[in-house]
Amino acid sequence: MSTLLEVSGVSVSFDGFKAINNLSFQIGKAELRAIIGPNGAGKTTFMDIVTGKTRPDEGRVIWGDKSVSLLKMNEAQIARAGVGRKFQRPTVFEDQSVFDNLLLALKKDRGPLAVLLYRRTAGDREKVEQLADEIGLADHLSRKSGELSHGQKQWLEIGMLLAQEPRLLLVDEPAAGMTLAEREHTTALLVEAAKTRAVVVVEHDMEFVRRLNCKVTVLHEGSVLAEGSLDHVTKNQDVIDVYLGR
Repeated sequence: MSTLLEVSGVSVSFDGFKAINNLSFQIGKAELRAIIGPNGAGKTTFMDIVTGKTRPDEGRVIWGDKSVSLLKMNEAQIARAGVGRKFQRPTVFEDQSVFDNLLLALKKDRGPLAVLLYRRTAGDREKVEQLADEIGLADHLSRKSGELSHGQKQWLEIGMLLAQEPRLLLVDEPAAGMTLAEREHTTALLVEAAKTRAVVVVEHDMEFVRRLNCKVTVLHEGSVLAEGSLDHVTKNQDVIDVYLGR
């Protein structure tokens, strides 16, 4: 499996607290990975480092075929390089239709002139319809996004990220607040997305992680505590101690 992202010996402290402590791991090019761990384990800080929001004190974050350093790029450059991130709360343009939200998100030249001269093409429309189909919102294209259910808004946001054709998708707690049916659809969506890119899901909900049926990385105090299938890591005594607080 060729590596898309390699985090190596990364540490970062905030006011003397080590949020990430000598963290090292790799993500493959088309891989679904779940990251779990108790609160304060460093899950969000890890995502902040990969997306350029937080600079580590030491370590390397190497990206892509050309092994470039993400630490030399700013947030916008990292996003353009193909790293997409979905936060816990969906951020969609509520007053715009589902169609327009997806259209706005399509990967395009974002220069001022290109934006001014933009005319929607048949290809754009086709792409939007294809995305809507993929995320399960094909019947809702003309609806205002504000009218969607919580789960549907989450799918729309995943669709907006997929529209940018990222090579790595970081997804924060996608199952929170969803109905059972919505969670099943979300699982299917993420599994499908991971066939053509890397998808990393940070999640608290073990039942949801079990559904993803993928390799799991357990973080604790900013380092990798265990890695493997969910069954493998949940039988690990260190993981049991950390989660059950013994």
